[in-house]
Amino acid sequence: MFIVEGNIGAGKSTFLTLVQQALPHISIAQEPVNNWQQQVAGNSLLQQFYEDPHRWAYTLETYTMTCRVLDHLREQQTTTCIKLMERSIYSGHYCFAKNGYHSGVLSELEWVVYKKWFDFLIPGKCSKPKGFIYLQTDPIIAHQRMLKRSRSAESSVSFEYLQQIHSSHEDFLIHKKEVHPELHDVPVLVLDCNEEFEHNSEVFNAHLKSIEAFMFKAL
Repeated sequence: MFIVEGNIGAGKSTFLTLVQQALPHISIAQEPVNNWQQQVAGNSLLQQFYEDPHRWAYTLETYTMTCRVLDHLREQQTTTCIKLMERSIYSGHYCFAKNGYHSGVLSELEWVVYKKWFDFLIPGKCSKPKGFIYLQTDPIIAHQRMLKRSRSAESSVSFEYLQQIHSSHEDFLIHKKEVHPELHDVPVLVLDCNEEFEHNSEVFNAHLKSIEAFMFKAL
């Protein structure tokens, strides 16, 4: 199992769709974002979080962790093909929940409870991935892409928040700052995704070659 990580607006879903078309033998599992965008009382959980993070951060983070753990457990049971997953329990913890704690939207108690669940599941239940593929994107570019796709749930997302999430991804995947010891030796492929790749076959094919070489080496 390989995991594709990156900031909001990095282009993960588009990237995985293109990979699936180019490499049909690879199994793609995209982030189940619809699970937390479903309408409840007139709003999605994701939109409620963006509008009132202090109220909804813990609810959102525990729910997304539950969804990602279930997906991870399901995917790790099958070993018949190469798998690419969009986002993970790891970025959920090290990038989003941890940022929530440091920015003050998760209380000390909420963070302690959240970490207890994470420490129980990792590495006890979820096997570590073969590698991470990091779509590294400047927050300015990510913000432009986010505005362009204009998802209603993201209308309250600030540029400052994207900067925070970018820094969290850098700490997690590049510097491996305060990550679980079992993740230290998991290789990371960093792809510069500042340049548009959806309609630029030269750029995308270069990324594709890097991915194939990375997977071959890691398997």
